[in-house]
Amino acid sequence: MAGKDDKLSPATRLVTGGRSGDFADHVVNPPVWRASTHLYADCAALRDGVKTNEDGRFFYGRRGAPTQWALCEALTEIEPGAHGTVLYPSGVAAIVGSLMAVLKAGDVLLVTDNAYDPTRSAAMGILKRFGVEHRFFDPLDHVAYEAAFCDRTRAVMLEVPGSLTFEVCDIPALARIARDKGATSVLDNTWATALGFAGLLHGCDIVVTALTKHVGGHSDLMMGAASAGERWYRRLRQTSQQLGHVVSPDDAALALRGLRTMGIRLERESATALALAQWLEAREDVAHVLCPLLPGAPGHETWRRDFTGGCGLFSFVLKGRDDAARCRLVDALQLFAIGYSWGGFESLALPFDVEPIRSRMAWPKTGWGVEDRYAIRLSIGLEDPQDLIADLERGFAAMNEG
Repeated sequence: MAGKDDKLSPATRLVTGGRSGDFADHVVNPPVWRASTHLYADCAALRDGVKTNEDGRFFYGRRGAPTQWALCEALTEIEPGAHGTVLYPSGVAAIVGSLMAVLKAGDVLLVTDNAYDPTRSAAMGILKRFGVEHRFFDPLDHVAYEAAFCDRTRAVMLEVPGSLTFEVCDIPALARIARDKGATSVLDNTWATALGFAGLLHGCDIVVTALTKHVGGHSDLMMGAASAGERWYRRLRQTSQQLGHVVSPDDAALALRGLRTMGIRLERESATALALAQWLEAREDVAHVLCPLLPGAPGHETWRRDFTGGCGLFSFVLKGRDDAARCRLVDALQLFAIGYSWGGFESLALPFDVEPIRSRMAWPKTGWGVEDRYAIRLSIGLEDPQDLIADLERGFAAMNEG
């Protein structure tokens, strides 16, 4: 499933990817094929259908049709090193489906301690119930990470940057250690997407993206994807089909629509995020700004080395305040809505507490003040940066009046 032209830039691939079907000679976007039943010309064709299992061949609705195939093709074309892409009904389904393709009962899974909370829950829940042992590790401590491996370790779950707290780990080094130990590395690359970080080229075996976020871009879609080289793509596809994973053609069409503008949205959101991060960094009531895009922030140099882009998601920690003060700030915001998820066109603010979802990484971090623990995550949308700063000014004023 190689791209049509390996010389095309990522921005161009966003526009051209997935437009290779017969429809492309007549219309810009693939039609929405709603089909549970696929038909065969005769018995010979019916019997021949079971001999192949790949996108582009009609078989049954669970294996998709041209709308889903076009999205898979487009996602594969923007993921360097990918042979194919499998779609899932959510980002969490993509994470769990990928891990189930790799693991079996009795295996050990290493999970980065700063992973997305549902990833942790899956390791401690469904995977544990199916006999997989999990061990959390600090992705910044390579010595402890390497020591966590044993002869039953079969997979490592990575994420960059870390969920909520945005540590930027050395993915090439962690993936290399995993490979040397005979383990498969699965990377949640939702923050940067394939445009900002080429996970497969940096040594990972499977790259997962929550299409709900930047690809959808409009907060009206739930979907996930996993891309890999041929070996793991085949395993992902087989496991997904056995689990009955399928996405609707209508949602696939929404994802394709969002994909076309994802590049320019990421650029705008990243630029605004950096402006807000710099503004927050200068405030006396902010102790720390956790934003890899920000020069001088933790992980910035590694981000500059490995990444080609970022996004509008980052966090900041209040200086010496309590939860009540944090809530006053968030509740006073008017442009920033309160909600989970991110990557849409609208800005969001989310207060969060780290201690319940960490096993190996200290919070507050070493060297911080003991009271500097109350954090807020911002998802930056497409609003004017000065309007967002004015909204944050409103929130800080409400916090300080309490």
